[in-house]
Amino acid sequence: MYLPTYLYPVEHCEMHGPMYAAHSRLSVFSTSSQSSLDLGARPSSSLGSRPASTVGGGSVRPVSTATGTSGLNVSTKRTNTIYDRNLNKTRMAEVSLSSWAFMFSEVVQYTQKRVQGIGDLERRLNTLGYRVGSRVLEATIWRAESTTKAPKRETKFLPALMWIHTVLWRQLFGKSADAIEKSVENDDEYMVIDNDPPITRHISIPKEMSQLSCSAFTAGVVEAVLDGLCFPARVTAHSVPTDQYPLRTTILIKLDRSVLEREEALKQGS
Repeated sequence: MYLPTYLYPVEHCEMHGPMYAAHSRLSVFSTSSQSSLDLGARPSSSLGSRPASTVGGGSVRPVSTATGTSGLNVSTKRTNTIYDRNLNKTRMAEVSLSSWAFMFSEVVQYTQKRVQGIGDLERRLNTLGYRVGSRVLEATIWRAESTTKAPKRETKFLPALMWIHTVLWRQLFGKSADAIEKSVENDDEYMVIDNDPPITRHISIPKEMSQLSCSAFTAGVVEAVLDGLCFPARVTAHSVPTDQYPLRTTILIKLDRSVLEREEALKQGS
């Protein structure tokens, strides 16, 4: 994971585009405190002061140990953050579904106010999911390498797809996906089916936006994982409701041609 840093453009460079600087709210001192802080002034100590000594003709004032070298009260107590936790101890940690539903609902509403249509909204949700997927894959691989003597990396697509169907889905949603299907018409299309995706369980879509699938976020996660495993593909989400499963969603995976060519080469080599 990374520490969030809010940036704003400062100037534009012809070679590198806009240059950025850290947001002022994340500065160590605020603008007001910087203007009022005189680093050259010597603060008085409530513990009393000792007379200045003369070394080599110059005056040297002893520094109080209570305030530090800059005269500021510095706390040496350090509080643990989420980044100090052991990744292996939190691998089975669960997040409250109500908290997640509230947060994801806010994400969808925030994004909806800044797009022009359903397609643009799904693309933005897909982009957010891609960022999450790259980090989920990194954490999963690190945990596997630290707990397994001989970690295995899948070089064929079908075993990798089964790993997504089981291991990845359990880490994200606490359960496996319901099915994996292959397209009859196109050899480069596969589908992961979830009859009741938790990510959209508490989202109600109006009739005028019935074509919207908020599982585009999940599609972005899957696309990032496939890219990280060297199986480039275009992943989209489609709502396929039934009477029994009104939230049934299909994650459609359209593989890049290079993946099919590599699969064929591996078959011939074996």
